[in-house]
Amino acid sequence: MSDQPWRNPRPAPNLPDLQPQLHKFLIPGWIRAWWPALVWAGVIFMLSTDSFSSEHTASVLSPIIKWIYPALTEEQFHFIHHLIRKSAHFSEYFVFYLFLYRGVRGARVGFRWSWGLGAWFLAAVYACLDEVHQAFVASRTASPYDSLLDSIGALFALLAVCVWFRMRRKATPVVAATDSSA
Repeated sequence: MSDQPWRNPRPAPNLPDLQPQLHKFLIPGWIRAWWPALVWAGVIFMLSTDSFSSEHTASVLSPIIKWIYPALTEEQFHFIHHLIRKSAHFSEYFVFYLFLYRGVRGARVGFRWSWGLGAWFLAAVYACLDEVHQAFVASRTASPYDSLLDSIGALFALLAVCVWFRMRRKATPVVAATDSSA
C-alpha cells in the first residue's frame, strides 16, 4: 500500500450501509408517509361504486351465510347483511384514520392532539365526499348517517392511537438523569 499513496485506505461501503441513505433520495419522505392513506382512499372510492352496492354484496353474501345457517329467513339475512355493511363503514374508516395519522405525523415520533385531530378531520371530510360520490352512482344512496358512522370509526381509531401511545409511554422506563457534580 505504501507504494500506491493515491489509494484511499478506507474500504468501500457495502450496499446495506448505503440503502437507508439511497432510500431517502429515491423516495421523498412525504410519499413514504402518505402512500398507504392514498391507496386506502382509492380502495374506499372503489367500494363506493356500483360493484359494491347492497344488491351486489347481497348476492355474494347470501349463499355464504345461508350455507353456514340454512334455516335463515329472508328478514334475518337482511338484518345480518345490514350489520355487515355498517361494520364495513366503521372498520374501513378506522383503518383509513390509522393511515392518515401516519401521513400527518410523517417522520416525527409520538402523539400530538393536533396531528390526531387533523387526521380525524381529513377522514371526516373524505367520508362526506364519499357520500357525495355515492349520490352520483345510480345503485347507491347517499346517507349522512353513513358519513357519521365513518367519522365515528375514525374517532374510535383516534382514541385507540391515543391510548396506544399513552400505554407505550408508560411502559418505557424513564432513565433518571445523573448529576455529575455530586
